[in-house]
Amino acid sequence: MRAVVIREHGGPEALRFEERPVPAPGPREVRVRVRAVGLNHLDVWVRKGVPGHLFPLPIVPGCDVAGVVDALGPGASGCATGDEVVLAPGTSCGRCLACREGSEPLCRSYGILGETRDGGLQEYIVVPDGGVFPRPEGLDLVQAASVPLTFLTAWHMLVARARVQAGESVLVHAAGSGVSSAAIQIAGLLGARVLATAGSDAKRRRALELGAEEAVDTQSDFAGAARRFTGKRGVDVVVDHVGAATFDKSIRSLAKGGRYVTCGATSGFEMKTDFRLVYFKSLSILGSTMGGNHELMRVLDHLAVGRLHAVVDVVLPWDEVAEAHRRLESREIFGKIVLVL
Repeated sequence: MRAVVIREHGGPEALRFEERPVPAPGPREVRVRVRAVGLNHLDVWVRKGVPGHLFPLPIVPGCDVAGVVDALGPGASGCATGDEVVLAPGTSCGRCLACREGSEPLCRSYGILGETRDGGLQEYIVVPDGGVFPRPEGLDLVQAASVPLTFLTAWHMLVARARVQAGESVLVHAAGSGVSSAAIQIAGLLGARVLATAGSDAKRRRALELGAEEAVDTQSDFAGAARRFTGKRGVDVVVDHVGAATFDKSIRSLAKGGRYVTCGATSGFEMKTDFRLVYFKSLSILGSTMGGNHELMRVLDHLAVGRLHAVVDVVLPWDEVAEAHRRLESREIFGKIVLVL
């Protein structure tokens, strides 16, 4: 079978096609013939490398995967050959306390497809049967491949970590990203008012279409916009994965008792602010990584009945994986890039 393999960190040219044996499913494993793979900024980090972090090279990237069940290993259950499925992007031991409580990302063995083990940019992939979910009704395989990581991440940030309530106000940064386009919808589903930031008029219009009540330029005084949006009170929650470029003004955007929740820091990892704001205003700074499989099930249920919607910017053949990475790094897209096999 063909697979995209990263053997050393670098530019898009580091993404190389290789021939590999078709993997055989082991006990309680499922082999899936891959049909579509959604890209995330995580794929860029894996390709480029992150100082101080070791990725298990060589590796097949791609954590958002949809396809057709091809074979079942001994004892595998929950699906049948020929089923169209979407895969959970995270894997864990399934036995520890964290896993049994539905907090898989806290498992010491937790990993992500395409980051800690081979991902979906190969013609066949083998995964544990507990990470295989039916394709939601109403979504084709391309749309299904755009969903798992971003919607799961956004759901966990808003529901489990920030505990957004109906009537609250939420500031969502970088509306054009996969996580943020999901977060705008989820916040609205929870009954919150959404103020979004985005870097272009086109992206701000799309944010409004997804349910944001107002959208402002990322480079603007969004802290001032947050105060105007809430009658000088400040927003209850800030959803951020931009990092250093937005952190200080995000803290200043929050109301007393507000929560800043982050799943990344694409603009830089060193955060600076006046920490008197944090303790005088009783603010919470919350980290968030991925989510549990029970949360992914809820997301897929909402997608199946149209309460949430996949956001796909462009679909490309997987032979154009290098071009897809260039587009992802340009930040000109809104939503997800999906590669089809």
